[in-house]
Formats: sequence, C-alpha cells, structure tokens
Amino acid sequence: MSTGRILVVDDDAAIRTVLAEALRSEGHSVSLAESIADMERQLGSFDPELLITDVILPDGNGLDEISSVLQRRPDLPVIVLSAQNTLSTAVRATEQGAFEYLPKPFDLDELCRAVGDGLRSRANRGTVEPEGIKEDLPLIGRSPAMQDVYRTIARVVANELTVLVFGESGTGKELVARAIHDLGPRQKKPFVAINMAAIPRDLIESELFGHERGAFTGAQARTAGKFELAQGGTLFLDEIGDMPMEAQTRLLRVLQQGEFTTVGGARPIRADVRIIAATHKDLPALIAANGFREDLYYRLNVVPVTLPALRERLGDIPELARHFLDRAAQEGLSRKRLGDDALARLSAHGWPGNVRELENLMRRLAALSREELISARQIDLALAGGPGESVPIPFIGKGLEDAVEVHLASYFASFGDDLPPDGLYDRVLAEVEAPLLRLTLAAVRGNQLRAADLLGINRNTLRKKLTDHRIDPARVRRGNS
Repeated sequence: MSTGRILVVDDDAAIRTVLAEALRSEGHSVSLAESIADMERQLGSFDPELLITDVILPDGNGLDEISSVLQRRPDLPVIVLSAQNTLSTAVRATEQGAFEYLPKPFDLDELCRAVGDGLRSRANRGTVEPEGIKEDLPLIGRSPAMQDVYRTIARVVANELTVLVFGESGTGKELVARAIHDLGPRQKKPFVAINMAAIPRDLIESELFGHERGAFTGAQARTAGKFELAQGGTLFLDEIGDMPMEAQTRLLRVLQQGEFTTVGGARPIRADVRIIAATHKDLPALIAANGFREDLYYRLNVVPVTLPALRERLGDIPELARHFLDRAAQEGLSRKRLGDDALARLSAHGWPGNVRELENLMRRLAALSREELISARQIDLALAGGPGESVPIPFIGKGLEDAVEVHLASYFASFGDDLPPDGLYDRVLAEVEAPLLRLTLAAVRGNQLRAADLLGINRNTLRKKLTDHRIDPARVRRGNS
C-alpha cells in the first residue's frame, strides 16, 4: 500500500482528529491545518504528497484555492470534502482539478481508498480553468444515492464518452443528460432529445437520420434528422430499449463509423454529436431475449449512470417539494408552503411515478389548494387513496372529474350531518375558474388576448372574471402569485 505525507485542512477539530487517527493507522504521516492561511504555511514546511481539504473554511473557500495550489504543485492530488452536497460542488471540484470529491458525512474506508489511489496516481496534471458553474441546476437532492450520481456526472462532463442512464420512469433521466450537456464543452451547441417509445417504427430511421425528397410516399422535401440537428452538440436517445432492431443496426453503424446517410440519400454525413442514451428497461434481459443488440449495448454503456427511485431517496423529498412549489409560484400559481405533517405524509407515499409524480402533485396543490399552508389532509385528498394510487392530472376528461368529486366529497364530509351553506354552485365554479384563469395566463405569459382565445371567451369577459377573482395579469406575467 502507498503511504505518504498528507495535509488535512478542516476547521472542525473532531474531523481533523478522526482523519489523523485513521490515516496514521494506515502508515501515513499527517499534518493538520484549520484554515487556508495555515494550509499555505504547511504546503512549504510539511511538503505534503496529498492534500485533503474542506470547502468552507474560516478565511475562505477551499475550492477557490485548489487551482492556485495546483499551479504551484501540479503533481499534488487533492481530495475535497464538503457538506454542500450538490451537483455544482461536485462538478466544480472536478473542474478545479481535484482528484476526488467526497460528500460529508464520508465513509472512512472510502476516504482511505481514495488517499491510496491518489498517492499512487501522482501524475502531472494541468489546471482546468472553470467557465463557471450554473447554480440553477436541474438535479436536486443531497442524499447519498444522489451523491454517487453527481460524482459520476462530474467525471464525464469534460470528455466525450457515451453515457447510458438507467432509471425508472419519472426519475429524471433527461435532466441528467441536460446537466452533462450544459456543463460540458458542447454547452453552446444544440441539445436534441428523441423518445424512441413515442416514434412509430417505420418513422424512426427518418426521425434519426433525416430523409431526401421522394425517399418515400409523402416525402415532399428534404428533412434533417435528429443527428443532423444535433451537430456539434448532444443527442439524447430516450427509452433506447424501445428502439426496433433494424434501427439499432443503423445506430450501431453510425457509432462505429462516425457518419450516417439520410433515408434515400447517398452522401455520408459526419456525425459530430455526443450520445447520451437512457432506458427504464433491463437491457441485459432484452439482450437475452433477442430484443436488443449486445454490441450496441456495449457501445452505449461506456459510462453507466443509475438514477435512484424517489422511494430510495426519501430525505430529498422536502427540498424537491419546496423547489416545485417555488417553480409553480414563479409560473403564476399561488405561493404555498408545506406543514411538517404534510412532509411526513409525502415521505410515507410509495411514489410509483417518482420525481415526476411529486412535481405533478405539487403543481396540483399549488393550483387547487385555497390555504397557503398545505396539510397532510390535503396531501391525502390529492393522492386520493394512499401509496401507489395517485390521481392522474389531465385537465380534461374523467381524471379531472374524479379529482373534483374527491374534493367535493371531502367538503361535504367536513360538515358532518349538516349541509354546506347555500350558494354551493357558484362557490364550486369559482374554485375551478380561478386556477384555470391563473394557469392559462401563466401559460401565455400574461397575454390577455391570447388567454381569451385559448379559453374561448370574449376578452371583456376575461377582464371581468379576472377582476372578480382579483387576479392581476401583470403579476402573473412577472411570475408572482
């Protein structure tokens, strides 16, 4: 096992002590620092062979110092520890040149393995100048399961490796693809997504590779396919497990040769795209059943990323739910907040639809709840029956009828043996009409003429209804409730 001189920088005395004992027991020589200034002094006097640093220190940010340190010591492996367990922290640590990033609380055995790997590597590394990390990243959550996802993303954003994202429906596979694209060198080029499960079998090749005029009946003009539209950028192949075998063969040829031809075309076109694929299916099982090409699987599965189901990251629910409520408010719905009992109820749900189900639930509550504070009872009504039985949210047809019936049944039940006050018809209409008006205005960014057309009513009628419900179109346009 490689041993060496290790400098540990952390303002928490207990963490410094634990790390010192663990590393010394492995045979390492350890020096401790509690600030950036102390670290700078010991970089010269102790001359470490590996640096372990926290991010938030009394006199600055440890991440900001990595680039400076590596300019002077490009051979020094740096391991970053952080309680700020977000994707931006993981990516920024990697871009600054860190050898490894470990979220707190960390596993001592894992840290010791990283130290051994770092000491063995000690290869010259140049400094990577970051362009700046967007804080408004699509992936949310600080659970251990999500930390693994963040670390994998951080390692692949700067290269061109093909990524295959596994996860149940609704876990956010396209968000992973977008994060890799938005943080990588192709960020200023197109991000093009195509869902294999949503394209008819006989149109998939045309959708992917484009077609020439006259290539088939109805092809009246040349049309570019997704590969051509994504040139220079990223092509996201969602639900790759639903791709027909004949299309798989053509895709494999493109990946092998780096070029493609349109349907009905003869001239090869260079495929300058990064491929990210995703599936909720068990591809090895499909291969065994002759439903997926094994050689294509290995071409796609260069870097696998497995997204956890929401039920496997229940600790992330409060942050996710608040984020979705904030987004709904920015889109013009009323601002809502969750009570402690509501958060407990959310954690008890089975989440068969994963994060997408949670997002839809929060939007529904933001639109239909009259109270600012959402309670567990309101969660129960919205879920309509408990784990695994969430009400669908289409705004037309029987889904809406069922949701309204559940809401009204609860309203009648709240009066016990008595009846609600007279005037129920107008109150129910107003309760449905107000969120419909807010949602419609938000969808058209406050354009009243467009909203009236979309609703199918006269503009003057719309204005009167907005006045009756005290809805300010200007506030909706600005994203306020």
